[in-house]
Amino acid sequence: MSRAAARHILVSTEAQCLELKKQIEEGADFAEIARQYSSCPSGRQGGALGEFGPGQMVREFDEVVFSGEVGKVLGPVRTQFGYHLVEVTSRTA
Repeated sequence: MSRAAARHILVSTEAQCLELKKQIEEGADFAEIARQYSSCPSGRQGGALGEFGPGQMVREFDEVVFSGEVGKVLGPVRTQFGYHLVEVTSRTA
């Protein structure tokens, strides 16, 4: 069974999500941005969500985690919670 580990940043607007993505692409630390801006409790751990399998997260999030490129900042991903930037840190088939 497939497993993945990921970290994310959750914010309320697409505009903020895009701005934070730009900062990370320009060299800002993902974990630090997560601690400062993420509205998810995982922000305190730098956005780390640990390891999980398919179907454990909401569908839109799941799709990105199990199909997106590992190590790349993906998003904005819109879910009922808001807008996410997602980085898949590992994935096994």
